[in-house]
Amino acid sequence: MIRFLLCTLLALAAVPARADDGKRIGTVDTTFRLLGRNDRIVVERYDDPRVDGVSCYVSRAETGGVSGTLGLATDPNRFSIACRATGPVSLRGKIPDKEIVFSDRMSALFKVIRVSRLYDPDKQVLVYVVWSTITLSTGGSAFNSITAVPLQAR
Repeated sequence: MIRFLLCTLLALAAVPARADDGKRIGTVDTTFRLLGRNDRIVVERYDDPRVDGVSCYVSRAETGGVSGTLGLATDPNRFSIACRATGPVSLRGKIPDKEIVFSDRMSALFKVIRVSRLYDPDKQVLVYVVWSTITLSTGGSAFNSITAVPLQAR
């Protein structure tokens, strides 16, 4: 029980950039639900807070029905990411080799979707990985998606 509480507190404290920093681009209904809203795919844009000129577009599945409408459903681990240079790319100071840059909840309590930025200094490329975690499980999710943005045009 103590381990469960510690894991829960650590997971909640480890959530970096606020999801409200994202902008919802739109949704696509996928499955009709008689009661509650339909299952859907949500597309949101997040601007990297430490890299000017880079925007990441994340698509993710949202469960509908009564439980989804009330915010009680756990959304499935289905997502994709595409990050692009949307202006001149410049770093705000020194960035770490690995950092969680965005985070959003996918369930009422425990499941979180995260975007991590990795830096490849040899090729001067930023690599973004979207992944999720469920703090009640013993490990993370194997589902992920990846994209890369060069720091300079070649």
